Amino acid sequence: MANDSIYIRGIGTALAPRRPISDAVASGECPPKIADANGIESVAVSEGPSGVELAATAARAAIADAGVDGARIDIVAHSNVYYQGHDLWSPSAYIQHAAGAADAVAVEVRQMSNGGMAAIDLAAAYLGARDGDLALVTTGDRFAAPGFDRFISDPGTIYGDGGTAVILSRTEGFAVFRSFVQAADPTLERMHRGDDPFGVAPFSVRPRVDLDPLKKAFLTGSNVLPNVEKVRRGQERVIARSLDDAGVKISDIDWFVLPHFGSRRLRSTYLRPFDIDIERTTWSLARTVGHLGAGDQLAGLAHLRERDLLRGGDAVLFAGVGAGFSWSAAVAEIL
Repeated sequence: MANDSIYIRGIGTALAPRRPISDAVASGECPPKIADANGIESVAVSEGPSGVELAATAARAAIADAGVDGARIDIVAHSNVYYQGHDLWSPSAYIQHAAGAADAVAVEVRQMSNGGMAAIDLAAAYLGARDGDLALVTTGDRFAAPGFDRFISDPGTIYGDGGTAVILSRTEGFAVFRSFVQAADPTLERMHRGDDPFGVAPFSVRPRVDLDPLKKAFLTGSNVLPNVEKVRRGQERVIARSLDDAGVKISDIDWFVLPHFGSRRLRSTYLRPFDIDIERTTWSLARTVGHLGAGDQLAGLAHLRERDLLRGGDAVLFAGVGAGFSWSAAVAEIL
């Protein structure tokens, strides 16, 4: 992130209606074993709007919250994980148009579940390099059949539909980033590719997203422990550096905004390794909406703010991880 201060000036979300997990279990869509392992009570399911439409709604909400004119936005960065509704088409341009940011640069960031965090970092760097003032960062996904099964495509995580948005500013806001760190290890990219051949079109190799066999193909024999250790060290490294850059200790953090994993994966990835109390996280939101692709961190911050849980001087730590692998961590201070 650029050296100049980057503020969070406005935030918005557009989350799909919640569907109780008990209903999905009763209908046979969600196996009881997966429901038990994830520990969530409901999931956000869109019966109509696409991910990018939800992102556009969130963008308008963030602009209104920030009290700015969309025409003043210098860059629009849209991040997503899954299909946006059209082929050979620019979802970032759709967001740009919906935001009224006609003179902005519009880009799409494909960093998987770490995409929202990566987009914030890149947009902030753009503002610093171009002497701009305002950036709009959005995320949006709808994890719909037949290409994606929100309950079993990625065991350990149940996927929800929604859009999120944030307005970044170099001059003012309700929070300011004190650090922002990213890291990557491309030797892990095959974990989400496995031994599958490269396809000629979407779903030409497999009829739907199915990450479990791909991970198993990659994590075989003596390959397991070293690569699991790489994943652990990557997250550990960015969190440690982010805390150090911000001049705080993990005990100084008031709120942890973490990926919306299922409870078992959340505990093994974050809560136990970093000794984090789940009551100081955004699990109260995660367990009602599921994993929002690239949008968990923005949705988590909006959740804390909407419920008036943030106080001036609070330190908030954001953490992200995405296939590839990439990791991020940031510390923001509430003003």
